[in-house]
This record gives sequence, structure tokens and C-alpha cells, in this order.
Amino acid sequence: MKEEKILKVLRLELKNQIDGNYKKNNSNFFKEKIKSYGVRTPKVRLIAKKYFEEIKNWKKDEILDISKKLFKTGYNEEATIAIQWLGYIKKILKEKDFEKLKKITNYIDNWSKCDDFCLNVLSHFIVKYPKFKREIKGWTKSKNKWQRRISAVVFIKGGGIWKIHPNYLQDIFEVAQKLLKDPEDLVQKGYGWMLKVTADTHQKEVFNFVMKNKKEMPRTALRYAIEKMPPPLKKQAMKK
Repeated sequence: MKEEKILKVLRLELKNQIDGNYKKNNSNFFKEKIKSYGVRTPKVRLIAKKYFEEIKNWKKDEILDISKKLFKTGYNEEATIAIQWLGYIKKILKEKDFEKLKKITNYIDNWSKCDDFCLNVLSHFIVKYPKFKREIKGWTKSKNKWQRRISAVVFIKGGGIWKIHPNYLQDIFEVAQKLLKDPEDLVQKGYGWMLKVTADTHQKEVFNFVMKNKKEMPRTALRYAIEKMPPPLKKQAMKK
């Protein structure tokens, strides 16, 4: 009953914050059809913060379960709230909670949910429990393109500034190699972004990877990977 009450008032508040112009234009940022109330993200985050006060003393499993229910509706705003709540409890997540986090990925259906979930929840989880890196790297072979994107973006840690954990270098190039010729544009952009962030601290290694694989690497991924490199290196990498 308490869960139903929270969901009811939460959705009512979202409906009261709808911005017609934003709803109309928001779909331009996505290739796929999205479900959206039309509430601007800063307002959604304030709503998430407000109602977390109502559930912060719930059991962890109860917060995980209500977050999953928010994801299942398909609405972008409800997923944003769920991710923010999961981010609030990330420090108390245990190894056994991986299965529930994994099930949530089945309800990810666009790049925004994918990246938000990775940066604020899953990337922190694998730092704490690195044993799960192996399974997530296996998602490079998933039929679900969002899980394939997750297998790369998960290695980017959010929290004010995007960065790569120093122990991830081998994992990153392993994932990039497995996703190298992925046919999906948004998967290419995902692993390209991972390489771009890696290049902030390991430019030489990323450049060498690009030069070794550029004949097979889609131009989309290549451009992302070298975006912040010096012009001479970018020119060399782009040369056919």
C-alpha cells in the first residue's frame, strides 16, 4: 500500500510539471520512439530528491523493487527518478543485488536511460564488486543493443567528472575489440565515448588501438575516440 501511495503522488506531481514545448522537442534527441511526460530533467531530479525523503527508511529491497516498477513503465522521467534513488543507496548495495540491477537493464530502451544508469549506479557497483566485470563484458554479445552499449559505458565512472578507473585499461580495450564492428550506431558511439574518456589519461594507448583497427573500425566510433586528441594525431587517425 505504501508503494502504491508513493507512485500515485509521484506521477501526479510529474503530470503537474509537464512542459508542452519540452515534450514536443524532447523526442528530437532520440532515434527511437520514447515515452515521456514532458518534464525537464532538473525538475525531475528535484522530484526524485523530494520523494526519496519518503522512502529513505525503507528496506533496501523495497527501494530496489519500486525502482524496477518505475523502469517498467517505460517513461523517461520515471527511469530518471529510479536511477537517482538507486544512486542514493549505491553504497549499501551488496553482491546479491547484482541480479536485480541486471533485470533492470531489460527495461532500458534508449541511450539516456542506459548512460544515466551506468554512470550513477552500475559503474560504481563494479568498482566495489569487480567480480561482475566479466559477466558485463559478456554483454558485448547480447542481442539487446542497450546491454551491448552498457558493456562499454559501464567503464566510465560518473560523479562530477567522467573518468576511467586505472585498473580498467585491459577491460576497456577488450570490450572495444569485441564491439569493434557492431552494426548499431549507438553502440559504436558508446564504445567510442569509452575510448575518448580513456584517452584523457592514456592517449598513447588509445591512439595505438585506433591506428591498429581503423580499417575495420566504423568512422562513428573512430571520431568519438579521437575527438579530444591533438590535430596531428586526429589527422593521422582519419587518413584512409
